[in-house]
Amino acid sequence: MAPPLVALRGIGRRFPNETVALDGLDLDVRRGEFLSLIGPSGCGKSTVLRLLAGLDRPSAGTVAWDGARPEIGFVFQDATLMPWATAADNVFLPLRLRGIGRRDAAPRIGEALERVGLARFAGHRPAELSGGMRMRVSIARALVVRPRLLLMDEPFAALDEITRLKLNDDLAELVAALGTTVVFVTHSVTESVYLSDRLVVMAARPGRAVASLDVPAPPGRGEDIRLTPLYVEACRAASAALRGAMAAEDVL
Repeated sequence: MAPPLVALRGIGRRFPNETVALDGLDLDVRRGEFLSLIGPSGCGKSTVLRLLAGLDRPSAGTVAWDGARPEIGFVFQDATLMPWATAADNVFLPLRLRGIGRRDAAPRIGEALERVGLARFAGHRPAELSGGMRMRVSIARALVVRPRLLLMDEPFAALDEITRLKLNDDLAELVAALGTTVVFVTHSVTESVYLSDRLVVMAARPGRAVASLDVPAPPGRGEDIRLTPLYVEACRAASAALRGAMAAEDVL
């Protein structure tokens, strides 16, 4: 078996206020997989993403990459767009920070916006876009660096259900086309099962992984998978694991 893209071993993260976000976390991220992290609030899911992104450092344990750290894209819960800038300018930002000029960046900006279905809205500012469109711009901004690893921290949590389901479909199609490794944080069992090849259930106080479930669904699932016994059973198993994690938290 090929080594994982990144392996977290014995990870602990204690903050200056003595809050223990993670303790003894072991986690492998396999190449090309869509991995979801689910668990109750405060179990350290977002902290894991920050450690993977290099935005934070563990208090204990190791983050071991198989080779050099790959190019990483990060999509936050809020679109975090510059309100005065157009969609194209927002997508350009990570390239500009890397010293790439606008002329050289233009094809990549156009490609990223095309991938999320917003090529016609390149000149629009965030206030002129819907919530779902703003999140698409945020995803395009992450994709413009051509990441091998895409980190997503509850990107669809604030959206209405119809928009969320549509973006789930579009994200699944996009990831399948690009072959990008994804680590996705969500509180939604149904969303995690629909999108993921595998999901890891985390318990809080302190944050740790308590279950890993492979999702037995074909790639390119499509909307109809939500009506199948396979999907329903996978949701049931994930819900049971999540209830177990929350029960373990109550015992501590």
